[in-house]
Amino acid sequence: MPGAGTDKTKRWIETPAPVVVLVEPQLGENIGAAARAMANFGLSRLRLVKPKQKWPNEKARVMAAGADRILDAATLYGSLNDAIGDCSFVVATTARNHDQAKLVISADAAATEMVQRVAGGETVAIIFGSASVLKITRSRWPIVS
Repeated sequence: MPGAGTDKTKRWIETPAPVVVLVEPQLGENIGAAARAMANFGLSRLRLVKPKQKWPNEKARVMAAGADRILDAATLYGSLNDAIGDCSFVVATTARNHDQAKLVISADAAATEMVQRVAGGETVAIIFGSASVLKITRSRWPIVS
């Protein structure tokens, strides 16, 4: 099984997977919760763009509950463009419907596309952040709704 979640009795196996990018996360707890979810699904690469609270953050570590290896390896970026500069395919996420001339795809369609690209050796990212992220990504990348 890829990864080992937060079970420290199992060996962590890093497998090719998308990068998770959190843009301006509000709370350390949000970062920790994301790291825990990532670990449970075998994702290991976390990039943080201008977190609102100082980093590293003890509350993130508490909330990660065993996903410390992801927090320890997280990288900080000053801009979203820097964080995704090496990525060949990126999806931005939103829970809202947007009336815009921008490609909006389902989570299933995004996952299918990402799997193919990761298998081909590409660096793929999933962006989570405020609605302002959608403005940044509007011209180039699809939005998952």
